[in-house]
Amino acid sequence: MPFHVLLVDDHKILRDGIKAILKAEGDFDVVGETDNGTDAVQFCRKLNPDVIVMDIGLQGLNGVEATTEILRHSPDAKIIILSMYDDEHSVVSAIRSGARAFVLKKASDGDLVDALRTVAKGGFYMSPQVSEKLLVRIQRGDLEAKPVPAMLEGLSPRELQVLRLVAEGKTSKEIAVMLDLGLQTVRSYRKTMMKKLNVNNVAGLTQLALSAGITRFAATGEPVATGV
Repeated sequence: MPFHVLLVDDHKILRDGIKAILKAEGDFDVVGETDNGTDAVQFCRKLNPDVIVMDIGLQGLNGVEATTEILRHSPDAKIIILSMYDDEHSVVSAIRSGARAFVLKKASDGDLVDALRTVAKGGFYMSPQVSEKLLVRIQRGDLEAKPVPAMLEGLSPRELQVLRLVAEGKTSKEIAVMLDLGLQTVRSYRKTMMKKLNVNNVAGLTQLALSAGITRFAATGEPVATGV
């Protein structure tokens, strides 16, 4: 009986490459694929895959946030995070979110297959380069995730998530769909954040998010939607 796999990556060529690798192995069956974290959460509920292979750098819900949302609804889900980068913050954040593996996109086909088999059977896996970095951090005694910027310390994890999506131009309606929340709940989060951060509008929230560096669009100069 093959292991059922869901692929989540915003590059079709990469998804096609992974599908070809897994087809050649014979003990995996790709039952679904998507290019965004929001659909990944929904697909997991419908398809109940054995393993989810998740890109960390997705737009909207990123891989870490999508992992958190999936495990909130399906605590037994087994998730492998794929990343182009092996920076310590990404690795620690992914593992703290509940991912069972962290695999670099530059890893070999064999490494990816090993990760899938290990995770599908209930284990954990790290790319060798990542394991070395974590070992160094443990030896230094500073294995901690990147702290929340001081200006945002009063926000809850969910408020930080909503704030980042607001800063990336998502409307309340879009955020509600992404996070499976009621529209009024999202609007309430925005109002509460404005009060906590002493700003009067979405532009103020966005500027704070950019200044704090919690959104990857900080340097793009792209316009930000202000619809509610």
